[in-house]
Amino acid sequence: MSNTRYAWAAAVALLYTLFCLLVAWHHARRRHAAQRDAAALLDGLPDAAAPGPRWCVAHASQTGQAEALALQTAQALHAAGLPVRLLPLGALRAEELARIDHLLCIASTYGEGDPPDSAAAFVRHCMARDDIDLSHLQVGLLALGDSDYARFCGFGRALDGWLVARGARPMFERIEVDNADPAALQRWRDELALRVGSVDLPDWQTPACAPWLLVDSRLLNPGSLGQPLHHLVLQPAGGPLPAWEAGDLVSIQPPHLPDQARDYSIASVPADGALHLVVRTAQRPDGSPGRVSGWLTATGRHGDTVPLSIRPHSGFRIAGNAHRPLLLIGNGSGIAGLRAHMRQRIGQAAVQGRAPGDTPPLWLVYGERQAACDRPFADETACWRAEGWLQREDRVYSRDGGRHRYVQHLLADAADDVRAWVEGGGAIYICGSRDGMGREVDAVLKALLGEACCQALQEDGRLRRDVY
Repeated sequence: MSNTRYAWAAAVALLYTLFCLLVAWHHARRRHAAQRDAAALLDGLPDAAAPGPRWCVAHASQTGQAEALALQTAQALHAAGLPVRLLPLGALRAEELARIDHLLCIASTYGEGDPPDSAAAFVRHCMARDDIDLSHLQVGLLALGDSDYARFCGFGRALDGWLVARGARPMFERIEVDNADPAALQRWRDELALRVGSVDLPDWQTPACAPWLLVDSRLLNPGSLGQPLHHLVLQPAGGPLPAWEAGDLVSIQPPHLPDQARDYSIASVPADGALHLVVRTAQRPDGSPGRVSGWLTATGRHGDTVPLSIRPHSGFRIAGNAHRPLLLIGNGSGIAGLRAHMRQRIGQAAVQGRAPGDTPPLWLVYGERQAACDRPFADETACWRAEGWLQREDRVYSRDGGRHRYVQHLLADAADDVRAWVEGGGAIYICGSRDGMGREVDAVLKALLGEACCQALQEDGRLRRDVY
């Protein structure tokens, strides 16, 4: 290579590094601003000696919706002059419940009536007990759910029943929300206004969908026995690229399909310069494509406008696991959330000048149907393996002859390695289908590690899920 080419290569590398640093700086500014906005709500539970009522807003969130509503609720109370504490329900204990007078809970339900991961510690340490006296406490509960499930708002109802059984007094009847129903959310706001003596509570700041442009769409699995899987690339129609973190979600609202918004895991990080998604075309009972996924993958064209909003998903972000080994487990379109975490770790290490050997290891376990057709991002992960960023990669295929093998079978076969990974301080991230892979992987991990260990990992934030 000539000196000129070396100079051009060095210049390109420098520009890319500067771009990554600029994106990181912009993201840090956004994050610090959000932290300042919430600081007044996070200074600790109200002092027992403080005059006036002591309020607490607790959220049990699986995908971030309950957490966002809880923040808005706490900000409304704070604006009305009330001392308020905002925290995950899983962080509450009996001694802390004794120090507050008013508790507002925003509780999602995971699957068929289960508590969200973020509430597991509260279920274990509080709801399993019948000796807690809450007769001093007034409560209000907003239950989020989906009426397509048989146990609609199952966890919210269970939490409400436990609070009342322990003597807590409802401030108003439990409000149930089906798929973010605006009328139900307005009832919650109206009840708050009555309790705080204000009719001027700020409107909920529901993230508005902004126009993005579809700049690329590529079929990832031509010839597969499964439904089409597409890699989509989008950029803002105007303005700079917003900030997000690996683990976050987008909500897409097609303009011609009111009330049909769908959430998707983000498959990229801001340093990539665009927002990437992995979308499988869903199939409805009559054989037609899913309304949103079909619109995105079957009819979407280069340059089309896609209205979307980015939603923080704290339950699947890296959080306290930034310096831990990561075991990334998923199937199908779940590769999206896992890819974002790999790109975030590898990209940050490269910008910081760290070599693969100086970075905590990554292990990817991924399942699909056929090795010949279903290998999304295989070239990318092979490159990372060759460079030393990805220490181990196991892909399993269920339709390549013989008995059907899935992700859970691979994990069971690697039982000793999984145990060693956890004992060495590793964290586990699971992304993909809930009813198949998610439940089976959960069962295998409990069998390999023990239920108590899995509960401890969940409470410590070392076991995180983005399943759907």
